[in-house]
Amino acid sequence: QVPLVESGGGLVQAGGSLRLSCTSSGRSFGGYGMAWFRQAIGKERECVAAIDWRGSRTKYVDSVEGRFTISRDSARNAVYLQMLSLKSEDTAVYYCAADGRPARSGWTTDSRDYSYWGQGTQVTVSS
Repeated sequence: QVPLVESGGGLVQAGGSLRLSCTSSGRSFGGYGMAWFRQAIGKERECVAAIDWRGSRTKYVDSVEGRFTISRDSARNAVYLQMLSLKSEDTAVYYCAADGRPARSGWTTDSRDYSYWGQGTQVTVSS
């Protein structure tokens, strides 16, 4: 499996911000769509944001629209999630994932389409 490594999680007060980073020290994923998923305790994993392999199309779950921004830097083999105006309901483990299909047209939010996953980083928002 491609080793994806997330960083940037932590404890923040409501209204604060965090920037998550995801990098791969192995295989390049420049030609693959990427996404950030999250899973809160007792809830199913959901796709928070997705970006296509070109970095030109993005998709967000309604609950984070306007607050979160996904971006990628293919030269650095990295993808980011900027999170602003954090709320207590954003508390979860956040996972970076890479699409299993190279050069997919558009983005996908279906976790079954993602073949490569990181270990996750905890984000805790205190109210």
